[in-house]
Amino acid sequence: MKRSGRVAVIGVGILGASVGWNLARQGAEVVLIDAGRPGEGVTNWSFSWVNASNKTVRESYFELNVAGMAAHRELAGAIGPDSWWYPSGHLRWADEPAVEAQLLRTAELLAGWDYRVKVSTGAEVRRRLEPALAVPDEAPVVFYPDEAWVHGRHLVGRLVGQAVAAGAELRSGTTVREIGTDADGSVRTVALSDGSRLDVDAVVNAAGPDAAHVAGLVERRLPMREEPGVVTRLDCEQVPVRRAMHAPHIEIRPDGDASVVLHSREVDALIDTGAEPAELARSLHRSARLVVPELGDARIAGTRVAHRPIPADGFPSVGAVPSVPGYYEAVTHSGITLGPVIGRLLAAEILGGKRDELLADFRPERFPV
Repeated sequence: MKRSGRVAVIGVGILGASVGWNLARQGAEVVLIDAGRPGEGVTNWSFSWVNASNKTVRESYFELNVAGMAAHRELAGAIGPDSWWYPSGHLRWADEPAVEAQLLRTAELLAGWDYRVKVSTGAEVRRRLEPALAVPDEAPVVFYPDEAWVHGRHLVGRLVGQAVAAGAELRSGTTVREIGTDADGSVRTVALSDGSRLDVDAVVNAAGPDAAHVAGLVERRLPMREEPGVVTRLDCEQVPVRRAMHAPHIEIRPDGDASVVLHSREVDALIDTGAEPAELARSLHRSARLVVPELGDARIAGTRVAHRPIPADGFPSVGAVPSVPGYYEAVTHSGITLGPVIGRLLAAEILGGKRDELLADFRPERFPV
């Protein structure tokens, strides 16, 4: 259904900012609503890796992520790449034969799907790409040259700034208490915790970990997974690596000129044991300095256990919910990769009713209301 009036975007992480930017630049009246400050929630505590190599479980999901990578390149051209866009590629290797074999099988599959990939030895990678790595000389290392990492908070700041310049309104530090509907169930109002009430024609639920709660405000059940993840930032005098990488037991990427981000699924598994974030951070740091010895002198600057916004089946929930006219969802893990493409496609759907085939497998109606 075409809806082109006032749109409230709930949640201003990478998804909400992307939707709001696309709407505002096309002349829509947009209100951006965030409980905190834009880009400082899950977006700021994410590994922020732009890729499709880790999305092969379903070919349509892979294609959506490839489109997300292309949308990032287009966005960098539109708003400028400085401070947020780092298309330096991605490295991956393993220290267990079974895991290594799987990495190589995935690389072969992706090459067959025309996804650029190169397999080198550890010695070649140290010589040509990352001299600081402690990777065995003969270890096969997979390099995906078209992948990137993103400084999510900087990107959100850029998008929000341009959206506001185009006429959007930003409401920070307030939450949505109520979404009002009229007699036919269409969205008509949004009540905020600051006491204000907005007349709207559409609402976009981009609330990340709070998306199920926001869905409940229109009496919709959006099932979500509970998958917390821990991310640690290290401060260092000089960042010793240029690329995002999945090394054995640890993920490492730069985070600007004096910081590195660490994550590990293995350490995530310790969250439910009751381990303190400081203990998890030390575990990540120990693993990181085995891969990049120069990180041994780095200082742990901050750690956050973030709750990933993952619908129950693991795939995005994007688009209109037919039973609630004017209500749209933009909820997914991999928001960094998918934000720009989802922002473009969802804005087109809100403003012109266009349902893009890229989203056919990821429509909200697959979850019963």
